[in-house]
Amino acid sequence: MAFGYGSGILGIVALICAIWVIYDVLANNKKLSDGMKVLWIVLAVLFSIITAIVYYLVSRNKLK
Repeated sequence: MAFGYGSGILGIVALICAIWVIYDVLANNKKLSDGMKVLWIVLAVLFSIITAIVYYLVSRNKLK
């Protein structure tokens, strides 16, 4: 195993973050345009943990 034990946990966290962002964009954000939905999904696949943090902060600020 080249990366050790931590990479497996980090991979699982990244997968969960990506799935959460994709689900939330598709299920709960009906007001987003199709282009914005595609952008969030692509970002979630490429940069899952960072995208999840940014998405949470942006969506939380819109609820206020």
